[in-house]
Amino acid sequence: MGPVTRRRRAILPSTTDQRLLDYRGASDWVHTDPWRVLRIQSEFVEGFGTLADIGPAISVFGSARAQAGTPEYAHAEKLARLLVEAGYAVITGGGPGVMEAANKGACEAGGVSVGLSIELPFETGMNDWVDIGVHFRYFFARKTMFVKYAQGFIVFPGGFGTLDELFEALTLVQTRKVTSFPVVLMGTRYWGPLVDWLRETVAGEDKIGVLDLDLITMTDDPKEAVEVIVTAAARRAFISTNGGASGEAASDPSSRSEERN
Repeated sequence: MGPVTRRRRAILPSTTDQRLLDYRGASDWVHTDPWRVLRIQSEFVEGFGTLADIGPAISVFGSARAQAGTPEYAHAEKLARLLVEAGYAVITGGGPGVMEAANKGACEAGGVSVGLSIELPFETGMNDWVDIGVHFRYFFARKTMFVKYAQGFIVFPGGFGTLDELFEALTLVQTRKVTSFPVVLMGTRYWGPLVDWLRETVAGEDKIGVLDLDLITMTDDPKEAVEVIVTAAARRAFISTNGGASGEAASDPSSRSEERN
C-alpha cells in the first residue's frame, strides 16, 4: 500500500483503486484523517499561491473585541497607515476589532490589506476592509502564513489567540527557526505586567536567558513601532550584505541567549 506495509490479518480485502472507483457508501470518509491531509495540503497551497507576491509585510495582532472609536482601534488604524507609507503590506486575522482597524488603515492608505481568517463558531468572518483574503480551517496552516510572509509582528492587547501568536513568534525567533524579526507590543499598561513577569520570574528562575527579553519592544506610539520595524529591516539588509550568517549570529540576542541556556 504505497509507503504502508500490511501483513496477515491487517491486509485489507480490497485495493485503494478499487475502493476509489467502486465505493458508493456513506460520505463519512471525507472526515477521516487521510482526507484531512489533502485539505491541509490545499490550505498551504492556496496560502502560498495567494501571498507569494504581496511583498514585504507586517503581521498585526490584537483583540477582536476592540470597538471603533476607542484609542486602541484608532492606534491600529494609524499604525497600518504608517506601515503602508513605509512600504509594507499589512496582514491580520481578517476579523473585527484591532484586525478590522489595521485592515481599514492599510486599505485607506492605498496599501495591500490582507486577512487570514479562521473557521470559528463565534466570529463573523472576513471584515470589509480586506483586499486579499484567505480562509483557513486549520490554525497551524494559518499561523504558518502569518510567519512566512511577515518581516515583523506588532501585537496589540488581546486574549488567548493573541498570546498564542505572540509566544509562538518569540519561540521561533529564540530557537532560530526563523530569521530574527522584531516583535513590538503596543500598549505598555497592558503588556508591562507580562514583561515584568518574564523578567523577574521566568528569566529570574533561568527558564529563559535575560537577553531573550531583547526580542521584545514595548511602546504606546504607532510611529515608534514602525521605526522599530524599519530599523530592524535595515539591520537585516546590512547583515545580509556585509556579515552573512556569522555576522547575524554575533549581533542576534537570541543566539547569545541560546548559548547561555
